[in-house]
Amino acid sequence: MNMQRINNFRMGGYLLLALGLINLRYQTGKDAILAHSLALIIPGALLLLTTLFDAGKNLLHKKAASAIVITVGGLLVIYGFIN
Repeated sequence: MNMQRINNFRMGGYLLLALGLINLRYQTGKDAILAHSLALIIPGALLLLTTLFDAGKNLLHKKAASAIVITVGGLLVIYGFIN
């Protein structure tokens, strides 16, 4: 099992969590900020939890799952910066 790949996914989960929490704190006056922040926090937490269990690690080693996670994660990061 390639732990470097799993650590990269784990860092991506931390990134999404951090973006969501930073948005929640610094955009407090904006409308629907909780929904915007949770759109980043929930996938980040799910990705982080996925990297902690063997079944999740095995799933992330598949090419299709990796491509989906990387694509969705990248789009969420862009969403976090634009909105």
